[in-house]
Amino acid sequence: MSLSSPARLASLTAAILRISTTLDLATVLKEAVDSARPLTGARYGAIVTIDEAGEVREFVTSGLTPDEHRELTEWPDGSRLFAYLRDLPGPLRLADLPDYVNALGFSSELMRSKTLQGTPMRHRGMQVGNFFLAEKESAPEFTVEDEEVLLLFASQAAAAIAHARAYRDARRARADLEALIDTSPVGVVVFDARSGQPVSTNREAKRIIEPLRTPGRPAEELLEVVTVRHADGRETSLREIPIAQTFVYSETIRAEEIVLSVPDGRSVSMLVNGTPIHGEDGTVASLVVTMQDLAPLEELDRLRTEFLGMVSHELRAPLASIKGSATTLLKSSAELDPAEMHEFHRIIDEQTEHMLGLISDLLDAGRIDSGTLSISPEPTEVAGMVDQARTAFVSGGNTHMLLLDLPLDLPRVLADRRRLVQVLNNLLANAASHSPESSPIRVAAVRDGLHVAISVSDEGRGIPAEQLPNLFQKYTNLGGNDGRCGLRRSGLGLAICKGLVEAHGGRIWAASGGPGQGTQFTFTIPVAEEPGVAAGSGPSRSPSPGVEREAIPILVVDDDPQTLRYVREALTKAGYAPLVTGDPRELSRIIRTEKPHLILLDLVLPGTDGLELMESVPEMANLPVIFISAYGRDETIAKALEIGAADYLVKPFSATELTARIWAVLRKRVEPKPFVLGELTIHYEQRRVTVAGRPVRLTATEYHLLQILSLNAGRVMTYDSLIRQLWSPLNHGDRDRVRTFVKQLRRKLGDAPGRPRYILNEHGVGYRMASPQHP
Repeated sequence: MSLSSPARLASLTAAILRISTTLDLATVLKEAVDSARPLTGARYGAIVTIDEAGEVREFVTSGLTPDEHRELTEWPDGSRLFAYLRDLPGPLRLADLPDYVNALGFSSELMRSKTLQGTPMRHRGMQVGNFFLAEKESAPEFTVEDEEVLLLFASQAAAAIAHARAYRDARRARADLEALIDTSPVGVVVFDARSGQPVSTNREAKRIIEPLRTPGRPAEELLEVVTVRHADGRETSLREIPIAQTFVYSETIRAEEIVLSVPDGRSVSMLVNGTPIHGEDGTVASLVVTMQDLAPLEELDRLRTEFLGMVSHELRAPLASIKGSATTLLKSSAELDPAEMHEFHRIIDEQTEHMLGLISDLLDAGRIDSGTLSISPEPTEVAGMVDQARTAFVSGGNTHMLLLDLPLDLPRVLADRRRLVQVLNNLLANAASHSPESSPIRVAAVRDGLHVAISVSDEGRGIPAEQLPNLFQKYTNLGGNDGRCGLRRSGLGLAICKGLVEAHGGRIWAASGGPGQGTQFTFTIPVAEEPGVAAGSGPSRSPSPGVEREAIPILVVDDDPQTLRYVREALTKAGYAPLVTGDPRELSRIIRTEKPHLILLDLVLPGTDGLELMESVPEMANLPVIFISAYGRDETIAKALEIGAADYLVKPFSATELTARIWAVLRKRVEPKPFVLGELTIHYEQRRVTVAGRPVRLTATEYHLLQILSLNAGRVMTYDSLIRQLWSPLNHGDRDRVRTFVKQLRRKLGDAPGRPRYILNEHGVGYRMASPQHP
């Protein structure tokens, strides 16, 4: 049948119409290869798409059975042969495919076809893939007309692929923009200019206006009752002057402070910016209003005023004592006996020390806020630090009994001794000032995995549960001047403790049974030695003279050049080998070629975000990820940790805290602890699996699958992610193979398909294993 025959032309036209009527990439590829085969008399067909770096993205076949498709994707020479064919400048027709393959030095054992024709698929000069047809059924080889059909389909498929990708990218960009706006810390409302009604409102805007709403009534009703009070005292009603009219004659509103109120007296203060969006005819089509809640700023201003008052009080008292003592010594020294003079000198010295302590706290708080707090960690005995803090506590005149509970086999911790003693001093002074003198204070320590947990407990007034989250905030006053707000009521003691502990890569928290039940403060510090960790498994903090250790590669992904430079210098100084990039599209290539041990990942990146990258880039699946971001909202941090992040650092951060966090994460991967879930135990270092003590024999692929699922316990591993980690990118979409191996693995583990205990199915998405901490 010639290309110009009516029947073939009609079939060709219908196929091209079907290809061009959809933007779904999978449908486009399948329709193209299925349609080209009968029009050229080919028994088999295949389309391989590639990305801008030439990496395979999709592999779609037609005419092959599932087993034949699997054999082709597993063919050892398949990737290298495709790399050669991919780079051919134009179409190729072969009458003897096996001979051609053998001549190139590849194996032809899987060559079921004698004939083949193929061509690159290009769109606007850029190659998007290759189109292949094989095994001409009605003739000894493909003809020139067959080649014309292939070229026509390749051209249409390339255009459809480009359009489908552009559509996908546009949808992703729109979704990213919508997500960015919806999660923005600034309220955003878009109004329709004609009706004055809100078209879209993000979460922050809803939160800001929520106090004005009447329960059970829609937020739109507020437009009828809200009064706007401007900074100059003017008041306007949105009911009398629709919001649309306020923008018709003005281009923008910049940083105007207003107060919105409703008739019953409820009100909110906000800083407003407004921008009209003009249509093609020049009239205002919509209005974009951004709003910032001023309540936190007003609260901060109140806290600062209160803080200044507390600091003034703290400084005034010792200054008065110093002034009074010095004046007495100068004016009445002749009348004083030596004992009285000594007492006045003691007061001056004591009050000077008090002032120096307050100033030191202020400086430490400033360094923590700016990310410039530095520590010098080294292997340190916990007992020695506790003893130093105990001595300082007792010599300071405290009468509380100290009860110590320190196991003899506690490992050394990686700590700055002076700074950790400062933490203990603050916690002991805090406990003493909030508990009766007759009650004891307990200091205990216990090994907690890769950390040592140190606690300070008192039998004092205790803290209500609702106030516990505020303990480590600066300037917080819980219940008056004698509240538990830190050392010397300055509101800094516990905040400094938190900063110092986190700079070591640890955590600090408080627990209390409530008023009258006492309080326990606990913090963790990384251990300095881990049994079984080989020397040189991490960066050397104190390298021996003449000994060189291989630097651990760390990948840093951030589009801010200042952050990249700062982190690169910090990592280099700490003995790591930093790899930096601002392009998230480079992630897969860098991971495959450079093999980093850990990734530092910014949350917001051009065209995507870190959370999406963790779920979509398969090469990241088995690498620890620490987020570095200016976004410090609890829900954002929780989401990052939920999807598998190892840690989350809020900018700005010090170089010391950064390297301490990295080291704490890397230590966990040097020699992973056995994974235990019910009767299942996985000994990674021995590649041994047991169920109820019985050894389970697994193939290499079965063990790799179990390892991937267990190392990501609690996190859903998608089909595509498992396929790419277990096999090759050419297996994209072959979910049946994953199901087969999961079935085999479940059978060997004794996992009932109907009620699995170990490997759980997420329908249509993939598989997961429960966390060993929460089986």
